[in-house]
Amino acid sequence: MNRVRVLLLNAALGPLDYRVPDGMQVEPGSIVMAPLGPRKMPGVVWEPDSFPVEEIDPKKLRPLLELRDVPPLRAPLRRLIEWTAAYYFASPASVLRMVLSSGAAFADNRPISEYRLNGSVPDRMTPQREQALEKLIGVQGTISELANKAGVSIAVIRGLEKLGVFDREDVSPFAITANPSPDFDTVDLSVDQKNVSKILIDAVRAAQFKPFLLDGVTGSGKTEVYFEAVAEALRQDKQVLVLLPEIALTEPFLDRFHARFGAEPLAWHSGMKQSERKKNWRALADGNAKVIVGARSALFLPYANLGLIIVDEAHETSFKQEDGVRYHARDVAIMRGLHEKIPVILASATPAIESQHQVEQGNYQLLELPARFGGATMPDIEALDLTEDVPPRGSWLAPTLVNALEENLERGEQSLLFLNRRGFAPLTLCRTCGHRIDCPNCTAWMVEHRLTRRLACHHCGHVMPIPEKCPECGDEDSLVACGPGVERICDEVRMLFPQARTAIVTSDTIWSPQKAADFVHQMEAGAIDIVVGTQLVTKGYHFPNLTLVGVVDADIGLEGGDLRAAERSFQQIAQVAGRAGRAEKPGRVYVQTRMPNAPVIQALIKNDREGFYAAEIEARRQALAPPFARWAAIIVSSEDNKEAMETARLIGQTAPKVDGFSVFGPAPAPLAMLRGRHRHRLLVHALRSVDLQQIMREWLEQLEWPRAVRVGVDIDPYSFV
Repeated sequence: MNRVRVLLLNAALGPLDYRVPDGMQVEPGSIVMAPLGPRKMPGVVWEPDSFPVEEIDPKKLRPLLELRDVPPLRAPLRRLIEWTAAYYFASPASVLRMVLSSGAAFADNRPISEYRLNGSVPDRMTPQREQALEKLIGVQGTISELANKAGVSIAVIRGLEKLGVFDREDVSPFAITANPSPDFDTVDLSVDQKNVSKILIDAVRAAQFKPFLLDGVTGSGKTEVYFEAVAEALRQDKQVLVLLPEIALTEPFLDRFHARFGAEPLAWHSGMKQSERKKNWRALADGNAKVIVGARSALFLPYANLGLIIVDEAHETSFKQEDGVRYHARDVAIMRGLHEKIPVILASATPAIESQHQVEQGNYQLLELPARFGGATMPDIEALDLTEDVPPRGSWLAPTLVNALEENLERGEQSLLFLNRRGFAPLTLCRTCGHRIDCPNCTAWMVEHRLTRRLACHHCGHVMPIPEKCPECGDEDSLVACGPGVERICDEVRMLFPQARTAIVTSDTIWSPQKAADFVHQMEAGAIDIVVGTQLVTKGYHFPNLTLVGVVDADIGLEGGDLRAAERSFQQIAQVAGRAGRAEKPGRVYVQTRMPNAPVIQALIKNDREGFYAAEIEARRQALAPPFARWAAIIVSSEDNKEAMETARLIGQTAPKVDGFSVFGPAPAPLAMLRGRHRHRLLVHALRSVDLQQIMREWLEQLEWPRAVRVGVDIDPYSFV
């Protein structure tokens, strides 16, 4: 009898043993359907020695039900799943779920039915039907996707479909892929670019694990350099994965890729339709798709023949997953490269301190591009002291910056104002009683969004109309918006320069790759004079006519007790400054601050990146902070605050006494309530010589807490709220 171990997509159970029925041929990595009670559960056959399970009488083993007709998960991916689960304190099934997230492994090969409005209107209308007809104009998708897009139930969409409101189209489950050509176009590279690209090409040919830190100033042509490595991988008939930090960057990147290779790569991100995800999953699992561009989840896809991984803007904190399996895509990319035995390129103009430390340790090879491409020069950066260069009352832009905007408009050049704060104002309060409008589910202020006439919580998504009177004292016309968001700055720009064509660029306005592409095309066509945006505009964009950047509030990122506050602020401002003067025209950058002598601001205006990083690294070394030691966060949450607090105390009181291992807390989290759950945090500090995960696993596994309490572990945390 053939006995196999199967890792099921059930995080609560773990792997189980099954019997292989006669005539079924399985191997480690085979994707199967297995019985679990009365249900049929998907899973993957695993090596029996990878996960210990309780021995069961062979006669009691239930037979597997079905072997799916898809390529087995390869051994390097299985090893990555094991490593990710062990390192990030997650169940292997939770990691496996990311690999099989599209459902393509369990779908049959029948066409996928998608629907689109045909202009018909039913005789009887309801508010839900009106909402669906309004929101689904120009949208095509499956029944469930349309329901989700319209914000109505599936029953509403099915009812409209029966009334003939939709036309149906049967879409093939297989992606039609055009193979990129490595020699479709050539680019004239500088001497520095040629030298760096040769090293990367040689690494692709060697087909061995080799991590590179591609450190180039903004506008130095890092993309063109790693495109040469992509071209070599294509010549070797290998697959390439390019990770981007934001899906909004995907469409502009696809355009650049198409111009170089004559065809678009496949995309992978949360904004895709389920049918697209299924098709792309099959195409890369079969090896038909050669290049995949995606968000962090693309790391866990089952590539048939992966030959190169590129992490663009590798310093970006959005590569850290903050819920579910709390992994960092930059670090997992390195581990996937190790298991696949292939090179990994981390590209950045402002590398993370952790990456620079790996270079110092000799683990990564540093490749530098110190100058901008084509003779373009780095912009001049000037700090505007808001205590001296004071904006007029009720305004947020200093006179010097306003004058610079006016000059830029007269020259017909484009400007960018950066403020990392969405909406119109971060706080609404009553001028009569002082009441602040808070989110009912979170310890957070409701942010006013004047464009949509709503107050919104940026943590849980709760929205509500702007009240006409104070909810506390009942006074009418007493609510006032406090502080600026990008919408408020844009209003100020429109009052100052009514003739200027403006655009707001945030995740509220650029929510899809197509929206990003529309914005890029408008900028390139000169249809926008002044952009007001958040961190979404700090990376990846190249606008030759953009010559002025104004940072509205450089001090925001320095507030609070975040370990990486100074590093993040430096990276963000340096990145947004790098949008200016990327072609023949020189650029200027003005940084508004009330702390012009802060080390971050001084390093920026003196262009002293090396000095800033050296000071930051030494400060962390003295404090035994990462990367010189390790941290882990324990987050305890419950709808019952007493239960959460008692569980957090239990965890703190039972902390192991081990040299080089310390536990701080518990304490209420800075965001003490999130999505209706009370939250408490503990912080674990461990020296590099200590086995952090093993100690924590032995510690927490022996404890019990109420079922309603959730205890999450965040290894190498980036968020401290």
